[in-house]
Amino acid sequence: MTDKKALYKKYFALLEIYVSSPSLELLKKIVKVHLIKVPFENISKLYYKLQGMNYIPSFSQYLKGIEEYHFGGTCYSNNYYLYLLLKHIGFDIKLCGCDMKNPDVHLISIVTIDNREFIVDGGYAAPFLEPMPRDLKIDYIINSGNEKYVLKPQNDDGKSRLEQYHNGELKHWYTVKPQARKIEEFEQVIKDSYSDKAMFMNAILITRFFENGSVVLRNLTLTETVNGGSTSAKINFEDVPKVINNKFGMPTELVTSAIKKLGELKNTWS
Repeated sequence: MTDKKALYKKYFALLEIYVSSPSLELLKKIVKVHLIKVPFENISKLYYKLQGMNYIPSFSQYLKGIEEYHFGGTCYSNNYYLYLLLKHIGFDIKLCGCDMKNPDVHLISIVTIDNREFIVDGGYAAPFLEPMPRDLKIDYIINSGNEKYVLKPQNDDGKSRLEQYHNGELKHWYTVKPQARKIEEFEQVIKDSYSDKAMFMNAILITRFFENGSVVLRNLTLTETVNGGSTSAKINFEDVPKVINNKFGMPTELVTSAIKKLGELKNTWS
């Protein structure tokens, strides 16, 4: 128990947050800070696979990755540990699965405050800098450069649909299933995400958010958004480690090792 308390203390320190009683104000602060300090990235996933892993990193390993390598993770690790953090503080929270083209391939949390439900998602490579309300009457829209995210009002089954548009074209989506789940229920889908044919074993995606924009490396395209305006540039594969070190702070040698087995890169929009 003492070790667990020490890990949560370290988590708070990495996020530079001071804990108070659960409130919407505190939730907003944590969600924003977590998204800014902990990137969505699959470099750690590629790196861990080289070590024989096919599961999310342990709590201590996850925090070490953030502290020493500027790692974050994909949805399973980022959202699961954010869920544990909020639960530890005392928030009324549940872990939920989301369907995309396949069931349960995304993970989010739903937090209830003053009888209102909010979606917390720090693992979608999206600018969800605030908890997103589920009690919608009209679409909830977030604009970020050439991308737009639309959370729809709940359907008759109580499910919420999140849509992602790029240059006005619908590219991706997920459907939130509001039933409470346990991380163990996602063991197989997490294992599958490390398979040789899985998307993030054949692509590069890193997204880092800031107060006024973002930096995104999607395969060999680097996009920087500042105050709503975006610029993109193509890079060469051999320059990827240097670019990642410069833009995201990850060690060049580690990145070189992580991506060395990548062949033809998959389209991350598919």
